[in-house]
Amino acid sequence: MDNKIGEFIVARHHESVWNKIGNWTGTRDVGLTPHGLEMSEKMGEALKGVHIDMAVTSELVRSIETLNRILKGMGNPKVSVSKSSAVNERDYGDYTGKYKWDMKDFFGEEKFNCIRREWNCSIPNGETLKMVYERVVPFYISEILSKLADGKNVLLVAHTNSIRALIKYIEKIPDNEINNVEMPFGHILFYDIDEGGCMVGKKVIKVD
Repeated sequence: MDNKIGEFIVARHHESVWNKIGNWTGTRDVGLTPHGLEMSEKMGEALKGVHIDMAVTSELVRSIETLNRILKGMGNPKVSVSKSSAVNERDYGDYTGKYKWDMKDFFGEEKFNCIRREWNCSIPNGETLKMVYERVVPFYISEILSKLADGKNVLLVAHTNSIRALIKYIEKIPDNEINNVEMPFGHILFYDIDEGGCMVGKKVIKVD
């Protein structure tokens, strides 16, 4: 592996139409709100001066729109862009489109928090976070780590749970602690990593 490892930059898509109204979105293809578009561009402005060789996003429109606005805010640098379903949001199965807070009332807080945050909490016809991890991490190792190893800086724009799964691997977070990991709107993570793709340094920019 090359001595100079590139920087890995991670951002969540900004506010979507269903985020705003409180529906579980999952793999449903829902676009950004005007606020989400505006804030995505501000995220790009915060990244001005950061060199990016390659950008990776999911195949869902809210992450694609976020990436496009980030690049616009950066001044439209020439960046290689690829899309992959491997970093799509968790599939919420039968709960897709349900209003979250009605579901909280239905399940109770403990079960609701388990569904949203725990490592291996099942959803009818959907994915656990563990299942998301099992598709995100191999993609990261095979498709992103090799680019970082070549000294390239890579920007990933993805989703709450695909990013939480990746953070679990990069930061070596135990199964029973992943429920404490959040990825809020407007946070941009900068990772320095080792040869195995795990964290040796981290900084966070918050764009409000």
